Amino acid sequence: MELFIPLALAVIVILLLRSVVHIVPEYQRLVVFALGRYQKTAGPGLVLLLPPPLQSSVTVDLREFSVEIPQQTCITKDNATISIDFLIFQQVVEAADSVIKVQNFRQQVQQIASTTLRAVIGDLVLDDAFAKREQMNEVLRVKLDDETHRWGVKVNRVEIREIVPPREIQEAMTRQMTAERIRRASVTEAEGKRASAILVAEGDKQSNILQAEGARQSAILRAEGFALALDKINDTANHADSRTMTLQYLEALKALGASPSTKFVIPTEFAALVAPITALAAGRDEGKKA
Repeated sequence: MELFIPLALAVIVILLLRSVVHIVPEYQRLVVFALGRYQKTAGPGLVLLLPPPLQSSVTVDLREFSVEIPQQTCITKDNATISIDFLIFQQVVEAADSVIKVQNFRQQVQQIASTTLRAVIGDLVLDDAFAKREQMNEVLRVKLDDETHRWGVKVNRVEIREIVPPREIQEAMTRQMTAERIRRASVTEAEGKRASAILVAEGDKQSNILQAEGARQSAILRAEGFALALDKINDTANHADSRTMTLQYLEALKALGASPSTKFVIPTEFAALVAPITALAAGRDEGKKA
């Protein structure tokens, strides 16, 4: 019995200390009430309070948290029924408002999110609901933030996770996507054939140009060679003396006379051609006699 009283006193002291002394982390705040009236928002750090019922407190977490909104059935502007689920990322920025002005702000956010989503989807046609997901996220965020701001809660972002249309619309979309893929494949194949034909034609063109250029260069070289040969022959003929020409003339006559059936007439100019040779032969004979 003597030990019971000290132990009871120790327990009472510990409980009083726990209700009086509070260590508040950086990410939390204490909303303090004195005799039921809001007094202050305390924290972080060491906070001392009077024991209840003189003072009481509510702990509020200031970190961002997410709220999952389950699939909601909505009707688009063109009367298509779709199911959408999304996430809301939010955080408390005014601890006192989140406690005093709303009973359960998490539950209230879910309810407002459902009604806001239906209103947003009702202003869109089905195609826009699929194509403008980012715009829908932003519209939902702004509308929800306007509602939750008075509770001291800020909506940071909204993420639509899945949009599920009815089965018949899914089948129609599948057929449409298949047709679009076939069309794109046909266009790609046609463009490939066109590009290939252009490359082949360009190659043939370049080949013909190169062949023509080669033929032109070959003709120019042959013409230049022929011209050089003519110049050489002409130069040789201009520098040949009369005796050389006479000997060549005689060689030609000899070749003509080699055939037994050949008949030719000696022109009168032959004497003039032979005269230098005769004179040369006479000069040699006189030299021998002397």
